[in-house]
Amino acid sequence: MTTSPVPGRGDAAVRSEILTGLRLSLPAGLGMFPLGVAFGLLVVQHGLSWWVAPALSIAAYAGSLELLLVGMIAAVAPIATIALTTLLVNFRHVFYAFSFPLRVVRGRLRRLYSMYAMTDEAYAITAAAPGTWTSPRLLATQVAFQSYWVGGGLAGVLIGNLLPGPIDGLGFALCALFVTLTLDACRTRGQVPSLVLSGAAFAVAVVATPGAVLFTALLVFVGLLVVRYVLSRKGPSDA
Repeated sequence: MTTSPVPGRGDAAVRSEILTGLRLSLPAGLGMFPLGVAFGLLVVQHGLSWWVAPALSIAAYAGSLELLLVGMIAAVAPIATIALTTLLVNFRHVFYAFSFPLRVVRGRLRRLYSMYAMTDEAYAITAAAPGTWTSPRLLATQVAFQSYWVGGGLAGVLIGNLLPGPIDGLGFALCALFVTLTLDACRTRGQVPSLVLSGAAFAVAVVATPGAVLFTALLVFVGLLVVRYVLSRKGPSDA
């Protein structure tokens, strides 16, 4: 006698994973939404059209880069400068792919979206809980993150058009978000060495190339991570 599958069991599991992804997105989302508001305010304060905020959030979808691009667009910066800035700021995403759980995503379109939406927040939250991700959970988290960001940008545009004057200090919101993401990713002791290596890389960059700190720090940090990876691979075999 064969047992027929229970109708709806698979759908219930998918719904459960989607809800889990949405729940996991909330802590970082609470930082992304107000940061999106700050981004929308900057768009208005630089005299750009309201649609620039959602356009950048969809075409670029990289918070730190978008905040830089607002000023560069307003200053009519050369295309070559914008392209180089984009490369330097977003080059770190290449290394995210090495440990991002993209392999769990099934389907070409879903995988393309997951690659497109592989932001700092998505990487940080997956690094904090490796080995627990499924395709519905990951995609739900990434869609939620982009919704927080785009929605915050639109809210910022609306608020900016209602305010009588500019607001100073909005750029600090980005720094605050990165601090929060760092603390969230380092809840486990296994991530502490990476935090120490990143601090060492930044210190070397400040001393060696004060005019190109970000680029040098990223290169040094990647080199240190490669060395750490090689040593960790050799450790078990030598034991």
